Amino acid sequence: MPSSPTSNTASAAQFVPEGKSWAALRAAASECRGCDLYEDATQTVFGEGPIRAAKLMMVGEQPGDREDVAGHVFVGPAGRLLDKALAAAEIVRDEVYLTNAVKHFKFTQRGKRRIHETPRRSEVVACFPWLREELRVVKPQLVVALGAVAAKALLGPSFKLIENRGKVLEADGLRVGVTVHPSAVVRAENFTEAFDAFVSDLKVLREAL
Repeated sequence: MPSSPTSNTASAAQFVPEGKSWAALRAAASECRGCDLYEDATQTVFGEGPIRAAKLMMVGEQPGDREDVAGHVFVGPAGRLLDKALAAAEIVRDEVYLTNAVKHFKFTQRGKRRIHETPRRSEVVACFPWLREELRVVKPQLVVALGAVAAKALLGPSFKLIENRGKVLEADGLRVGVTVHPSAVVRAENFTEAFDAFVSDLKVLREAL
């Protein structure tokens, strides 16, 4: 089980009821003040999926605008793309535990629009205790990091995504597969090529189970 990355910043650790059930963790996370992101976000967006039964856990970066409003993970454009890619890779979404490295939406307000902003390393570190406890409760056989933020949360800040996408690595006794975030596919100039490569990664990672 990965230990919390070291940092001198604020942390969610004081809000985490360690050793408790998933339901207790989710309830506690709704009151988290471990970093400043809670101040502007609508709500905490905790992970979802089959507790204790999920062989596969997928970790994204953070909730987006739709997720922040709905309170559920991967329900926006990236989530819809992920649904299609999972189906193409013959992975059943309802059998996957989905979560994010950061549980609050970080954004910049531009008029009426809220524009996604990548969380800082200190914010990822501050939120890591929640991810650590999700790993403890779910006990997945394989964790798939979707994108660089999630990969660095699990494998360290020096991790290189492009050099390792599609691979399965070991970290503190945890098997971690790596691929891009579905939002990168949504934004890709050549969508078909990016989507096919994403599905190919997921198929390889599925075989690693």
